[in-house]
Amino acid sequence: MLCAVPLAARPDFTVTTVTCHADHTRWSAPEACGDHRLVLVRRGRFRRRADGIDADLDPTLGYLGAPGEEERFAHPAGGDVCTSVSIGPEFWEGPAAARSVYIDARVELAHHRLLGAAAVGDIDYALTEELLRLVAVATGRSTPRPRPADQAMVTAARQAILAGATEAAGLRSLAGLLRVSPYRLSRVFSQHMGVSLTHYRNRVRVGYAIDRLTDGETGLADLAADLGFADQPHLTRTVREHLGHTPVALRRLLTQRTDDAPVLRAS
Repeated sequence: MLCAVPLAARPDFTVTTVTCHADHTRWSAPEACGDHRLVLVRRGRFRRRADGIDADLDPTLGYLGAPGEEERFAHPAGGDVCTSVSIGPEFWEGPAAARSVYIDARVELAHHRLLGAAAVGDIDYALTEELLRLVAVATGRSTPRPRPADQAMVTAARQAILAGATEAAGLRSLAGLLRVSPYRLSRVFSQHMGVSLTHYRNRVRVGYAIDRLTDGETGLADLAADLGFADQPHLTRTVREHLGHTPVALRRLLTQRTDDAPVLRAS
């Protein structure tokens, strides 16, 4: 069952929370994409097939949909919650073709800012600016089409890291889990995701930090330990590297008025 709750709507764009309670491994019937669409996963994961290409989507990999594209979906892991942003041609400066999008920490922060602006209700200024910022940073992170065997390996590595598998604590142990050489895993992952495995693992941990800080987390030492950082300074360095802010500054940013938000640039 699919539930769509509009957060904001204007002639040029719509922002919708989409909750899917489906639990099936088979592909759905084909659906026609009618607009330019950016879809970001908040929770859960699912699969999408478009133009003969399969993608395994989760909070670190979203997708761009293009008008006229035929797409199918499968939900082997159960339900999921997404943010779907439909954008008119005058707002769209991204790729014309549909593709997967790596969601780095800056894109995730822009996503949180968009949801915060929707909650405030200032659609025509605050939310519109946050939407443009989100689309700008997200469309700069499109990933190339992978070979099926390599895609399966990259997907398995991402899932192990997202699930916090014990083997994901190190490159060699993760490669052992996937039964490939560390060299091949590192090379293929970097080619298809555009970032190293180390960067990706840290990005996942920064995403968890954003969630915790958004929920009001104040104990940074405990946060660092829970997320597997060596200590609080390690957490601070990593968050600053990915977002340009310390955890303390990030906490203020996530709670301040949206119209004071700085411009975010993808890196």
